[in-house]
Amino acid sequence: MNRILRKLHRGQRGMTGLETAIILIAFVTVASVLAYSVLSAGIFSAEKGKATVYSGLESVQATMEVQGSVLGLAPSMTLPTDPLEQVQFNVGLTVQGGEKVDMNSVVINYFDSAMHEEDVDWANVISPGSTERGSVALLEEDEIFIVTVTMPEASAIGVYESFTLQVIPPTGATITLQRTLPGGLSKVMDLQ
Repeated sequence: MNRILRKLHRGQRGMTGLETAIILIAFVTVASVLAYSVLSAGIFSAEKGKATVYSGLESVQATMEVQGSVLGLAPSMTLPTDPLEQVQFNVGLTVQGGEKVDMNSVVINYFDSAMHEEDVDWANVISPGSTERGSVALLEEDEIFIVTVTMPEASAIGVYESFTLQVIPPTGATITLQRTLPGGLSKVMDLQ
């Protein structure tokens, strides 16, 4: 009987080695699949990060900036209490060689402590020192546009009161102009 039991136990030693090999292969397979998943996620994440950076760079290239003073105009002013009629400023591209800005798609919003008006009336012309390079409506490299914003009729800001203009191009960052009227109003004022 001892002989039979020994033969029976000998077969189990072989089975234990085979089971261990199968378990080891399973662990290696699971580890390799997990490593592949982690590497794929890392590469995907890096690609998304790179795309975000390039998108940000494209957005910056189309950004406009105010160049020079912001003027308050009241051409029909007869009394110092007459309202401000227009605001005028120059815009150009922030980055030379950047993406062109379609000035027809720009939106300007106005607000002060008493009111808010979306998409106010405004006009633009190319600055006399600039040379038109292409389309009349496109702000391009080395061009400066003079933007004249007509103040909303309902705005009744007086001396030492503030207002804000938001210039929103189709791409790029919004320009926020917050200005305060001086103590003495005149037909042309440099707004600070």
